[in-house]
Amino acid sequence: MSKSVPPPPGIYAPTVLFFDEDEDFDVPAIKAHILRLAQAGVTGIVVQGSTGEAHHLSHEERKQAITLTRETLDENGYKNVVIIAGCGAPSARESKKLCADANEAGANFVIVLTPSVWAKRMSRDAILAFHRDLFINDNGNLKVADHSPLPYLIYNYPSVTAGINLESDVILELSDHPNIVGTKLSCGSIGKLHRLTSAKPSSEFATLAGTSDVLLQGLLSGSAGVISALPNIVPKLHMVLYKLYQEGKIDQAMDLQAQLGQGEYAASKLGGISAIKTLVSQNFGYGKEYVRAPLRIVTAEQLRGPYYDKLAELVTLEKS
Repeated sequence: MSKSVPPPPGIYAPTVLFFDEDEDFDVPAIKAHILRLAQAGVTGIVVQGSTGEAHHLSHEERKQAITLTRETLDENGYKNVVIIAGCGAPSARESKKLCADANEAGANFVIVLTPSVWAKRMSRDAILAFHRDLFINDNGNLKVADHSPLPYLIYNYPSVTAGINLESDVILELSDHPNIVGTKLSCGSIGKLHRLTSAKPSSEFATLAGTSDVLLQGLLSGSAGVISALPNIVPKLHMVLYKLYQEGKIDQAMDLQAQLGQGEYAASKLGGISAIKTLVSQNFGYGKEYVRAPLRIVTAEQLRGPYYDKLAELVTLEKS
């Protein structure tokens, strides 16, 4: 098996998924959001990730979300925009099915969380086995990265995997698999990111920061960019920072990085996913704040105070 090619470096937006008041897909809003992100110049879109409420979706809905994204991009001349599909699940068997669905629906890559229902059973060997090697049961061999028809990224997000935090040497060992081409580090560790990038450049293995808090810091440490929720609100500003970095204008990039870091923190304090949806609805003319329980709705009336003011400043810059 030849080595798969990693995703191109840049800015990736893990999209929120808009619902109507009955919690069904708001298709016009979903497509409007994808188009706005593409028009802003993002490198790629991550579908059915944690920001996209993947764990609240049926298999059919997860596949539909990818299909809508691919159709919207292709219909509007953005076939070059990369789609990464979240395919994490509690079992290898289900992840295999989600990877196959992602391929059929038009994704270019998949990204997979480490299972965490049985967190205490997820030893180093179990983690390596899930992402790379074999699971043996009565039905024979189950493989995930081996099985995936698409190149595969490892998603390290301790906050949603019961504290499982993959160490850099585990990720590096997994990176030798020919179909494992990158990782998203939502742990926020620049030290881990730098250990990975110093061992393998982004042309071989794409190490992506998982939050806008450390976008520039990650780039200066050799990252392939970022997969972050904040570009749902201000994608253009992220592309401005990325261009400043590419042009070597680090002082200007650092000034903007400070603002994005404040914005990332403010969005989390205001209510995360629903707050992002509400801010998009307020400022860009599509979508509503609806999320699926147990997430709580954040209404426009609740968006007040210093955290909201930080995001309002960013939106003003985004529109300027």
